[in-house]
Amino acid sequence: MAGWNASDIPDQSGRTAVVTGANSGIGYVTARELARRGARVVLACRSEERGSRALARLRSEVPGVEAEFSRLDLGDLSSVREFAASYERDAGQRPGDGGLDLLINNAGVMALPYRQTVDGFETQFGVNHLGHFALTGLLLPLLLRTPGARIVTVSSAMHAVANIDIGDLNSERGYRRWIAYGRSKTANLLFVHELARRLAAAGCDVVAAAAHPGYASTNLQAAAPRMEGRKGAERVMRIGNGLVAQSADAGALPTLFAATAPGVRPDSFTGPRILGWRGAPARSWRAGWTRDDVAAGRLWEASEGLTGVEYGALKG
Repeated sequence: MAGWNASDIPDQSGRTAVVTGANSGIGYVTARELARRGARVVLACRSEERGSRALARLRSEVPGVEAEFSRLDLGDLSSVREFAASYERDAGQRPGDGGLDLLINNAGVMALPYRQTVDGFETQFGVNHLGHFALTGLLLPLLLRTPGARIVTVSSAMHAVANIDIGDLNSERGYRRWIAYGRSKTANLLFVHELARRLAAAGCDVVAAAAHPGYASTNLQAAAPRMEGRKGAERVMRIGNGLVAQSADAGALPTLFAATAPGVRPDSFTGPRILGWRGAPARSWRAGWTRDDVAAGRLWEASEGLTGVEYGALKG
């Protein structure tokens, strides 16, 4: 994969991709580059205003693109269910088998002050992990009937900050924002690990893989200071992004590689080549605890219980 870039993305004509958090940052770039290679893209975003604006931008940058915006709030499980039901209903009305080729679990929040989702989960765990766990499970039947389908979940090098605490998934015994973020990103990798195992056990050819952007300049870093009204901290974050971060275009490359490059292996983790920080996509280091079969299984069972979404086709 040396020197791999967006020009190496294979033709995506006839394929459909759902990209969460596609209104900005690496999510938008991911959707745009897939569209440039011929994919039909669904921008799954929480804000109708920002999602519609991103759709208009995409149509101006990729003339003739087949794209749509669909509202998805990963912090509200009823919204996740509504999105999945709407997608399945619309897919059934399209020519062909109405499946889904690519699910890009990209959206996320980082180091927020303590908040809870609509369903009462700590926000980082609820949005970054549980929302995507539920979405993937609800869309799985469409993915399973699509030859060559892939599920790419975006984690972070910051998963190394903390392993999950299976007895305190919602940080009820104390909340430290960066620890909670690290745990949510570890949860992403454990999810991919267990999903890949279950897909293989069921004899399915769907590839579940993970990626991370390194340090990419997006709106993510400034979100928490902005929520808290800390204008100085927000300014520092933006200056730091400008000085040391790679662009969102570069940060999206590991996701695009995992989604489209030939030979991507299940449970692989792709990130920037240079110290996991920047550069072309490469195999990324990951903490040993993200391959813990017991922890992955326990998190899976807890996630099914918390979301009410069971992966019936992948039991065991």
